Amino acid sequence: MPGAVRRRRSHKVTGRLDSSADRRGTVEYAIPSVPRPFTGPKSYRWLMREHPIDRPADLDAVRESYDRVADNYAQMVVTTGVGDIRSHPWLKASIDAFADSVRELGPVLDVGCGPGTVTAYLAERGLDVSGVDLSPRMIENARRLHPHCRFSVASATDLDLGEASLGGVLGWWSLFNLPREVLPQVLALFARALKPGGHFITATHVGDEDAVRTEAYGGVPVRWTTHKWRPEQLVDLIERAGLYPVAELRLPPEEYSGPGLVVMARRPG
Repeated sequence: MPGAVRRRRSHKVTGRLDSSADRRGTVEYAIPSVPRPFTGPKSYRWLMREHPIDRPADLDAVRESYDRVADNYAQMVVTTGVGDIRSHPWLKASIDAFADSVRELGPVLDVGCGPGTVTAYLAERGLDVSGVDLSPRMIENARRLHPHCRFSVASATDLDLGEASLGGVLGWWSLFNLPREVLPQVLALFARALKPGGHFITATHVGDEDAVRTEAYGGVPVRWTTHKWRPEQLVDLIERAGLYPVAELRLPPEEYSGPGLVVMARRPG
């Protein structure tokens, strides 16, 4: 794990958050039976794990829940723009800043990519980007909607990435299902995987409580928990993982969604 870094004041701006913020919850937990390489112009493989991460107790329930909502969610993205950053200027600006920061640094991994909307957007901007998701059905939709992109079924808790192998990592509205004791382990994994100067960006829900969901996206029965974080708590976790926060975007609540937070951080070096 990279060494600790000193807290410095990060830049804060305010924007608006659409109800799409409760995007797909996070798809981060599936453990693939056989790690598979990505295919495409630049392929790379997941390595044998050197730093095991605790397996969430609700992993199977979360995966099955996102499989059930995957088709409805993908249809909502296509027909309504929910979850599409191009419909939300502040979120698009955050992703654009991330893309500009990592463009020359190497491969980018979108962890919890859902139906691949952000992965495809970054690919359109010329990044060497791949997406992984807990839910096999989400990945089926991603491959159908964006056949030019690389996608794989994988869990954030089972990925093992080579040291300094990535220019960027996203956890875009996709880490809030990780239990509180597991998220720091995943952040440390991302920090190790980033090259010096590489960037991590995440977006999540703000609050003190854990919200249990029983239905989502058209009344589909689900079982997952949204673990909310105070901004200062999440920033502290990111710093403890060895990353230096460079910007925050704090998003106010709206009719169908509570407050949200975007944080971008850099691996020193």
